[in-house]
Amino acid sequence: MDADDLLKIVLALVVVWLLLEIVGEFLNILAWLLGPFQPLLALVIVVLIVLWLLDRL
Repeated sequence: MDADDLLKIVLALVVVWLLLEIVGEFLNILAWLLGPFQPLLALVIVVLIVLWLLDRL
C-alpha cells in the first residue's frame, strides 16, 4: 500500500470522526431544547411511520 493511499484513508477517517462529533453536539443541543418532550416526539415519529407503512397517511 502506498503512503499516499494510507494518508487518504486516514484523512477520510478523520473527516468522518469530525462529522460524527458535529452531529453528536447538534443532537445534544436538540435534546436539551426538547427536554421532557423527547418521549412524546419519539411516539409521534413511531405513529407516523406505522401509518405510512399501513398506507393510512
